[in-house]
Amino acid sequence: MPPETDQTAIDDAERRSGLRTIRRVAPYLWPEGEPWVKRRVVISLLMLVAAKLIAVGTPMLYKQAVDRLGGEASTLLLGAVGLTLAYGMARILNSGFQQLRDGVFAKVGQRALRKLALETFTHIHKLSLRYHITRKTGGLSRIIERGVKGVEFLLRFLLFSIGPLILELLLVGLVLFWLFDIWYLAVVAVTIALYVWFTFAVTEWRVRLRRKMNAQDTDANQKAIDSLLNFETVKYFNAEGREAARYDHAMQGYEEAAVKTATSLAMLNFGQALIINLGLIAVMVMAAVGVQNGALTVGDFVMVNAYMIQITMPLNFLGTVYREIRQSLVDMGQMFDLLDQPAEVSDKPGAPALAVAGGAVQFDTVRFGYDREREILKGISLTVGAGESVALVGPSGSGKSTIGRLLFRFYDVSGGAIRIDGQDLRDVAQNSLHAAIGVVPQDTVLFNDTIRYNIAYGKDDATEAEVIAAAKSAQIHEFISSLPEGYDTMVGERGLKLSGGEKQRVGIARTLLKDPPILLLDEATSALDTETEASIQSALRRAGEGRTVLTIAHRLSTIADADRIVVLEKGEVVEEGTHEALLARAGRYAQLWALQQAEERAA
Repeated sequence: MPPETDQTAIDDAERRSGLRTIRRVAPYLWPEGEPWVKRRVVISLLMLVAAKLIAVGTPMLYKQAVDRLGGEASTLLLGAVGLTLAYGMARILNSGFQQLRDGVFAKVGQRALRKLALETFTHIHKLSLRYHITRKTGGLSRIIERGVKGVEFLLRFLLFSIGPLILELLLVGLVLFWLFDIWYLAVVAVTIALYVWFTFAVTEWRVRLRRKMNAQDTDANQKAIDSLLNFETVKYFNAEGREAARYDHAMQGYEEAAVKTATSLAMLNFGQALIINLGLIAVMVMAAVGVQNGALTVGDFVMVNAYMIQITMPLNFLGTVYREIRQSLVDMGQMFDLLDQPAEVSDKPGAPALAVAGGAVQFDTVRFGYDREREILKGISLTVGAGESVALVGPSGSGKSTIGRLLFRFYDVSGGAIRIDGQDLRDVAQNSLHAAIGVVPQDTVLFNDTIRYNIAYGKDDATEAEVIAAAKSAQIHEFISSLPEGYDTMVGERGLKLSGGEKQRVGIARTLLKDPPILLLDEATSALDTETEASIQSALRRAGEGRTVLTIAHRLSTIADADRIVVLEKGEVVEEGTHEALLARAGRYAQLWALQQAEERAA
């Protein structure tokens, strides 16, 4: 396909995307069930019409004042001073109505911005873990930021710019035709037509340049965020210079695109000024000839000049408005692409809440693969009785963590079913499922907030006493109390101010605070030293009393007392039984146990 055809296809797709964006945004101007929004829109439009009518009539007062000062007869029963005051008052009223319009509409625009931002934020949280694993945080935040900021702008200028501009140009054209002759109208019409054609043509070209600049900006921002999130890794490998060069390369691309955008803007502005000034010169020459011939007064000459200047201002504004609207459509189109991203895991219509009686978990011939070509779980069948403690062990890549993700329904199984107390996870509401399962992950990530906030995150409206009790159970209360700011200590980005063990204990505390009927422990003590691990294990055992506990473990010594141990190998169950029974069988588990014991002795 030739490049021209490719570009045409892109432009057609963008136009369709722009229409889609306008259709998505327009309802915010006239929402159902919110009459106050409609009232504000109507009042804003009335203010707009009043401002335009005053603006069109103002040059007539200017003409009358000039004619009276020049000794010409005036059609108004006012002196020169009175006409000048009326002219000034009209300008004040014009400005006042415009500002009042903006003030009335502000709440409508901000409400739309807030609702769309919330819709986007909520939708992103509904997307699957697969999407969030592959996303680029920096680029995603940039898309949301630009898209949300474009909402109020697009609403405001759709309502207050294009239509009102056309109305003002028509009124001025009619006035020139009525007060003078058709040639004035013809010159103005040709000037406007050339101006609009030139503006739209160049702006379309500039939008393509701006799209490239935005892509480079997103790429540079992504590289910066990625590098900062991996600050420690950068230091470990002495890669500051490499990261700076990588970022600078991305910024170089942005610089080149930004220079092209700026120079094209200069060309656009000069072309617009040339067209509008040629039109102004033509009309003013015609008016000057009319004054010399006695057909027009000096006031008429001044009025023609005032009307041409009045046309010039909105036309200059048209270029900016069209450019910004096109850019807003591009930015918001990317955001709506994000909103149109389907949620891989979603609730069935009217899905009931999960009813947990005892917390029995059943994996019935479960099959799953992150990629269709590579199956991870190959028909696993496993039952965890209510209140039973079952451990999953096996080498890396055997599918242990995948089972945990499927239980929490980060993904849906590709074959078989997972049930809790006989209820298929695909048939119940996700919120209720998530509420029933407490997870302590291998890598605990904390919010950049206080320790109190991170522990209390496990339970909405948790009391101080509950937070402290959870911290004590997780063996971290004494450490927190020793800190100068105690529970008000900030943990830093992703909890980096705390050690791995401290982060893990905070994660355990917030899960204990959640108090769920089912516990999923994914290498929950992997970041702890031996002494702390022993105390945490006892705390977790106490927390697991009366609950169903599924433990994913690599260190076999931590799960020796489990009710049952399930050994996985390449996505299949190869053994299961108690610790003693599996050792006596001298199978795969016994091999793993002997290997770890030898490693510990060597250490």
